[in-house]
Amino acid sequence: MRKLRIFEHISLDGVIQASADENNFPYGDWSAPYRTPAGREMLLARYGEKFDLLLGRRTYDGFSAFWPKAPSSPMADRLNAAKKYVVTHRPESLQWGPFEAVGPNIVESVRRIKSQDGPDLLVMGSSTLTSTVLEHGLADEVVLLVDPVVLGTGKRIFADGTPARAFELASTNTTSTGIVVNSYKPTGPLKNQQ
Repeated sequence: MRKLRIFEHISLDGVIQASADENNFPYGDWSAPYRTPAGREMLLARYGEKFDLLLGRRTYDGFSAFWPKAPSSPMADRLNAAKKYVVTHRPESLQWGPFEAVGPNIVESVRRIKSQDGPDLLVMGSSTLTSTVLEHGLADEVVLLVDPVVLGTGKRIFADGTPARAFELASTNTTSTGIVVNSYKPTGPLKNQQ
């Protein structure tokens, strides 16, 4: 059974939105000033040599507008080679492959995909999908790349109403520009202390 790992660039105040095109968000690509070649190598090592992607439709569309045209690099080559499992109501319009449309029952579809042989599944962006995956206990690891910024507005990593969950810190690293890379393992529902 393959693992499902969530990767998110996140601001100190929990924002993961990076596209200035969506909902008049004023800070497109806000994490760019903090990226370094050493940080990219750390991230690639965490991704692994081979992986598949589980993406929401908006993230897939954003990625497919950029990565197929990007120059060859370890990041571009791995993303382009990965099978993309896409949550969408419009499967006929998918073009960046290899791909497979995820059926209307997201939870059952993800369980089926995880049970198949293959490389780990990575979720990037896709905030609505992230909340669903966590709510149903489908994530095996959450990796947060915490950038040293506060944005004050934008889409948050977890949607309102996401059930409370507990995690344990598995590892942490820091880049020279102040990005803190924390890896968490889910431990189950939050145990209320009251």
